Amino acid sequence: MKILFVLHYPPPVHGSAIVGLQIKESKILNKTFDCKYINLGTSITIEEIGKRSIVKLFRYFAILGQVLWNIIFNRPDLCYFTMTAKCTPFYKDATLALLVKLFGVKLIYHFHNKGVSLRQDKFFDDLLYKLVFKNTDVILLSKYLFTDFSKYVHNEHVYYCHNGIPDIVERLNIKEEGSIVELLFLSNLIESKGIFVLLEACKLLLLKKLCFHCTIVGGIGDISKEDFLSKLESLKLNNFVNYVGEKFGKEKENVFNNSDIFIHPTLNDCFPLVLLEAMQYSLPIVSTFEGGIPDIVEKDITGFLVFQNDVEQLALKLGILILNPELRKNMGKAGRIKYEKEFKLEIFEHRLIEILDLNK
Repeated sequence: MKILFVLHYPPPVHGSAIVGLQIKESKILNKTFDCKYINLGTSITIEEIGKRSIVKLFRYFAILGQVLWNIIFNRPDLCYFTMTAKCTPFYKDATLALLVKLFGVKLIYHFHNKGVSLRQDKFFDDLLYKLVFKNTDVILLSKYLFTDFSKYVHNEHVYYCHNGIPDIVERLNIKEEGSIVELLFLSNLIESKGIFVLLEACKLLLLKKLCFHCTIVGGIGDISKEDFLSKLESLKLNNFVNYVGEKFGKEKENVFNNSDIFIHPTLNDCFPLVLLEAMQYSLPIVSTFEGGIPDIVEKDITGFLVFQNDVEQLALKLGILILNPELRKNMGKAGRIKYEKEFKLEIFEHRLIEILDLNK
């Protein structure tokens, strides 16, 4: 089967781009199908995302030309499309999708984001959604995301496919026994990832006289380094929270290996790959009831889930884990087992192949 993959891959590095690169480089996918790839991204840095520019417009027209050339001269049997769910990126993607539909090529969408339900009451968006989703199947990351699309897509046209990541050999415990409990937050400095909620929770942990240290890893997002450090200063957390910037390769491995608890108090997410990474390293997780996260973090078994922006509950759950090393160990072990059963890269690859085969 000839498949045209229209998807994101780096740069910049973000969740859906990482998954896109995994698909593009998958030996089993490329062996099973006759694959062509088009990078859907118009931004090449994190800072460019969400901003308009002439350069990005030219990149978009180049993508449009590539899609048109492929559907006319390569004539795929199926077009796999990582659609964006709302606002301007959706309008751009919808134009491409309708172009593919116009030439009679079968489409399947794979969503790594959400937001359809936020725009479905607007006349123009509602009309576009109806056209885009008509007679088209959809791949979602989790059953918890279905309600976002339920107005336009019936259950029988939905497939579920958890993301997966390559395995590590084994976690190396490089921490000294009895050392201060190390908390880890790994994401770009983006307010919607709950970074300020975490800092407020750390302040409460200090007031409770709990011993901990928190490492913040990630690039600059919509929060500048200066604003972040200013927030640390105002909360008097300078000696307890450390921002170390981006880490890759061995340095990133060392950060995970030196940590005891992973925290992701996100306000807006679908299926964060970083949680799968934390499970690889046998770390208990504290995160939120957001998107497909309840499919990743098994509540009270592999970690704790709290409601968004609930600083007190976040601090409470962190406090429980800080004071209970055995609970941390058991939750981390359960997380590693869950990762091996559900979130390895080869599991994702085989599930995607199964879905694509069903769309012959």
